[in-house]
Amino acid sequence: MFAADAVGKVFDGQVTGVERDALRLAEAMPADKYNFAPTTGSFTGVRTFAIQTRHIATMLYILASAISGEKPPVDIGVNGGPDLNGPDSVRTKEQIVAYLKGSIEFAHKAALTVTAQNELEPVKTMFGPTMPRMAAASMMGSHSMDHYGQMVVYARMNGVVPPASQPQPASGSGSR
Repeated sequence: MFAADAVGKVFDGQVTGVERDALRLAEAMPADKYNFAPTTGSFTGVRTFAIQTRHIATMLYILASAISGEKPPVDIGVNGGPDLNGPDSVRTKEQIVAYLKGSIEFAHKAALTVTAQNELEPVKTMFGPTMPRMAAASMMGSHSMDHYGQMVVYARMNGVVPPASQPQPASGSGSR
């Protein structure tokens, strides 16, 4: 039984990383900067900070649903379109942060369903016919952190130091 619990805990730990870094950054970014996106050079046409955050949440809902077999508890605004940016009705900082928090809660629950016995079972996703459950679980962390990196750039361009980069209290592990 310990091995089964350990597998889910590994993926749950990755979701905790998203919660610690991406959620805290979403909370730290001022509401008036949520529609910011760089517009010159290689940044032309990129998602805004708000859409980056909604995209992370939407992907967490999609992947967690595939892993757990449960339908997301909210409308994720995905109708087979390629953008996967979540519902257009989720617009304000408060709404977006709540949407992200809900997706993280759903992802924690799904991550803990992955066991040594089911990790290789195929699950149906929108990214091809099937993938192993553990691949979908791994994507929750890796994909989210890719977009978190982009959010960090946007935050720093607006004078916001990401919480994960701020000095830690003396008893902590220091700053990154």
